[in-house]
Amino acid sequence: MRVDVLSREYPPHIYGGAGVHVSELVRVLRQNIQVMVRTFGSERSETDTFSYSFPHDFEGSNPALQTLAVDLAMVPDVAGADLVHSHTWYANFAGQVASKLHGIPHIVTAHSLEPLRPWKLEQLGGGYRVSSWIEESAYESASRIIAVSNGMREDILRCYPQLDPAKIVTIHNGIDLKAFQAKSNPDLVRSLGVDPDKPSVLFVGRITKQKGLPYLLKAAADLPAGCQLVLAAGAPDTPEILAEVTDLVEQLKTKRQGVIWLNQQLSREQLVALVSSATVFACPSIYEPLGIVNLEAMACGTPVVATSTGGIPEVVSHNETGLLIPIEQLSDGSGTPLDEAKFVADFAAGLNKLLASPDLAKFAAAGRARVEQNFAWDKIAAETIALYKGALA
Repeated sequence: MRVDVLSREYPPHIYGGAGVHVSELVRVLRQNIQVMVRTFGSERSETDTFSYSFPHDFEGSNPALQTLAVDLAMVPDVAGADLVHSHTWYANFAGQVASKLHGIPHIVTAHSLEPLRPWKLEQLGGGYRVSSWIEESAYESASRIIAVSNGMREDILRCYPQLDPAKIVTIHNGIDLKAFQAKSNPDLVRSLGVDPDKPSVLFVGRITKQKGLPYLLKAAADLPAGCQLVLAAGAPDTPEILAEVTDLVEQLKTKRQGVIWLNQQLSREQLVALVSSATVFACPSIYEPLGIVNLEAMACGTPVVATSTGGIPEVVSHNETGLLIPIEQLSDGSGTPLDEAKFVADFAAGLNKLLASPDLAKFAAAGRARVEQNFAWDKIAAETIALYKGALA
């Protein structure tokens, strides 16, 4: 069996959870089947991995059109594959055209949904309308759709009720259990400006509306004195949200010490050291199909305080591996809290409760055990191959 995997993100160019997912899935799939990777950007040296860029004629065009041009460049090379598997709308167009042209099944993995990111219309205008159209048409024509959580599966059916529920299958995201495990490295943590001997709350994520960082910054005003707030946050979606976060950080620094903002790209070694050193990991997301960052924290033995939304409750077990903070959200797809003040206060209370808990070691052990039992890549790859075989039957 030969499967061609199509993705915008692929090492070393990864900036989000979808890229991590594709990288790890391909690594394990290649132990069992032939996999060709077709990705965006500069040339890779990895065997059976091919890169594509948009033609010079598209220089200065809307980025959505540049994306479609890259997709079309991929399509002829999919010839000979038994199946094509695309990730995110950026590669969905290539997948569905390749499926039609070569007469092979198209598998889509849903990492996020355009209708649940309506703020992108403000950012991208017509480009967002194009991405939404591509996503919907790809889902309609796909042989199978992989949802990374049951919450995501429900969202897909809510956004696209015309789809046949039978073709939407939940296969969770996974994590590299060897790469992510508790590892004490106090000197490396200190080199990043964090004191490993003091308690800390850690946030890791892009600066986007869906990650909910402004709510955490407001909640952090109520953290105990002496507790550090560490923000491994970068890649802002827009200048506006960067300005909002910058302003909130500066306001917080006038009220408390120990606010550390790391806006550079961290290596995996640095990330593991920070997560292992943190007392509590914070995930204030208002939209999260699953939340790989929570898996990474739990794998490193760090308890999690996270919003009870999307696929997060399928990862974080309340009062066992961390705490889930309830949220009532607008039904317009934005995820905006109906009562921001209550959500912020509840999140602050959750952080303080876990920081003061005498059972942090139990939370840590339970988190690692849960990840090992449910989110190992070998298990996820086996489920994915079984789905491929079903689509080819």
